[in-house]
Amino acid sequence: MKRRLFDIGMLLAACSAAHAQTPSASTPPPQQGGSAAVYRCPGPPVLYTDALTVKEANERGCKLIEGTPITIVQMPKARPAPPANAGASRPGDSKVDPTAQRQRDSDARRILEGELKREEDKLATLKREYNNGEPERQGNERNYQTYLDRVAGLKASITRSESDVAALKRELAKLQ
Repeated sequence: MKRRLFDIGMLLAACSAAHAQTPSASTPPPQQGGSAAVYRCPGPPVLYTDALTVKEANERGCKLIEGTPITIVQMPKARPAPPANAGASRPGDSKVDPTAQRQRDSDARRILEGELKREEDKLATLKREYNNGEPERQGNERNYQTYLDRVAGLKASITRSESDVAALKRELAKLQ
């Protein structure tokens, strides 16, 4: 006789039918579609099995599950982990040549210095236009609220530009 064990999570639907009846020793368990009767046995852990006879099931206090087909779901197989050195073609690949690294650092420093210069020029232009909170009114600002909106936008741009300058200076300090 084949022995099948079932997980409790897979048979929750079958549990409701388990409380219906217990088979008697004189009556054989009903066969559904040619498969053996499945019993739910109490205890820590609850066991679902078809390997018991009617007598063994009654001795253990197991109940027959009727009317619900049992489905066994197989979990997908776990993928094997790739080897630790799968990415490296040779053992020395993890190290970078010092001259190449110095070249990369100098390129990064040059790029950051260029960005810092542009951002500082932009900040100086914004501060000049802002004029300490009193920028000159433009011809299209006949409405005072339009002027106030432009002043608020200038102030926000100055704040953003100052934070960008500070971030670029921090990045440059890391490289030196």
